[in-house]
Amino acid sequence: MRLSDLRGRRVAVWGAGREGRAAVTAVAAHGPADLVAVDDSASFLSLPWEGPLAEAAPLVTGEEGFAQLLAADVVVRSPGVPSTHPWMVELRRRGITVTQGTALWMADHADRTVGVTGSKGKSTTASLVSHLLAAVDRPNVLGGNIGVPTLDLPEADLYVLELSSYQCSDLTDSPRVAAVTALFPEHLDAHGGEAEYYRDKLNLLAYRPQTVVVNGSDPRLAVELGDRPAVRAGLPDSAHLAAGPDGTAWFHLADRPLFPRAALRLVGRHNEGNLCVALAVLDALGVDVVARRDALAGAVAQFRGLAHRLTEIVDPSGLTFVDDTLATSPYAAMHAIDAYEGRPLTVIVGGSDRGLDYTPLAEHLAEREITVIGIPDSGPRIVEALAGLSKGRTETVDDLVDAVRLAREVTPPGGVVLLSPAAPSYGRFRNFEHRSEVFAQAVRDTAAG
Repeated sequence: MRLSDLRGRRVAVWGAGREGRAAVTAVAAHGPADLVAVDDSASFLSLPWEGPLAEAAPLVTGEEGFAQLLAADVVVRSPGVPSTHPWMVELRRRGITVTQGTALWMADHADRTVGVTGSKGKSTTASLVSHLLAAVDRPNVLGGNIGVPTLDLPEADLYVLELSSYQCSDLTDSPRVAAVTALFPEHLDAHGGEAEYYRDKLNLLAYRPQTVVVNGSDPRLAVELGDRPAVRAGLPDSAHLAAGPDGTAWFHLADRPLFPRAALRLVGRHNEGNLCVALAVLDALGVDVVARRDALAGAVAQFRGLAHRLTEIVDPSGLTFVDDTLATSPYAAMHAIDAYEGRPLTVIVGGSDRGLDYTPLAEHLAEREITVIGIPDSGPRIVEALAGLSKGRTETVDDLVDAVRLAREVTPPGGVVLLSPAAPSYGRFRNFEHRSEVFAQAVRDTAAG
């Protein structure tokens, strides 16, 4: 379904945030017979609905909003509306067409688009792809879940999109190059279960993309893909890491060395995998990666990574404080912990409790010398799951500030204090940015104290 297909139809846009606002503006320009906006989560944090938006579509809430959804020919839902929402269940039961702004946009732009998704690494990989393309004279526009809604993107010859599982779920067109960085259980409450989450995530690949690029070293992704044709980055016949001409680790494309691992400033094996996926994407787009390796090496060296993803904070004590607040699952925290293997490590965990299973984290840490500090709400439950640590220690405290204070006391000189919560921020914090702000301020305040 394209935006032009909405002409003359009754359309309800569900959601009044950034994505919903972009959808109302875009849909209104295509002449629907009737257009209304619905918000089932209005609160004091909601932005005013006024001016051109209110003129294009009245905003309704509550049961009246539900009635408007049921009366629509097409519902354009924002990504934040979960598939398990009772209203969504009823819309599906009645056979009402439900789509998203990203799906409408993709129908007109798929052949010019790289789409990147994954349970971890999609933001970094999408940013790397965009950054490296620009370095080899391939102008592009970066957007999607990482910042600008697709319906607000300017016209361009090439797009690189970071796509969440929510955005992937309603696609009916796949991008020219579809990339998947990792796969593990996430957002199960919003999708309805693990199988449903994988189905929605991999819907990115369902409509004949020209090329599929995946992280070939991800075991769960390999199982879900089966024998589907794909470029498997990280393996010897694609972009991968191996011994180079000087005996140190180098990135390669098949058997051709490109540049040393040292060019990549980002820590962790998962970031090595992210770069391998990005290089494979460039190769799929026709970039002569070997011929342009010097330009790519320079661009990789300039890439500093994204905020809140293993972001190191300078501290006069000699400890390294690391903000990885976007690690909202046990698997993401495991990747972050592995990035600092070999150094004394204290990890701060806990946040909004979605009932996740922390057994994989416990198994991953079972033989490690590590200190884990749990904070509300899920911190005590995570610590309880880690009770079998044979070489580590666990503590619980009342809040993040207390966790930073305790971490200073128990982390050996030269060690790392890692905020990798394995849980979302909501409840105790407004959002992940607020959690980062509190962490950084606590690092400063406890250093001074």
